[in-house]
Amino acid sequence: MADLGAARKPSVGTLTRADLADIVHREIGLSRAESAGIVEGILHHMCAALADGQNVKISGFGSFILRDKGERIGRNPKTGVEVPIAPRRVLTFRASQIMRERIARTS
Repeated sequence: MADLGAARKPSVGTLTRADLADIVHREIGLSRAESAGIVEGILHHMCAALADGQNVKISGFGSFILRDKGERIGRNPKTGVEVPIAPRRVLTFRASQIMRERIARTS
């Protein structure tokens, strides 16, 4: 995995698609359009897999895991009225042990 520490730091603290494409452009030397296409292709395949009900695991980074939640009763915090919450599928992210250790070192 390429070290992203050398990449330009986003000014607002968020890494964007454009930032990823720029990193691919600088590290691999592809054109900006090809780099953007690769980033878009990867994200497209990840989204398609998740939409098809598959989990996505990126070794050394983490896993995007789909969970099915059942129907439950919730409460409106303002009024206290009970409201049924419909069953739904949620997406969670679990960072790999390597990623957790890297984050812990930088804090």
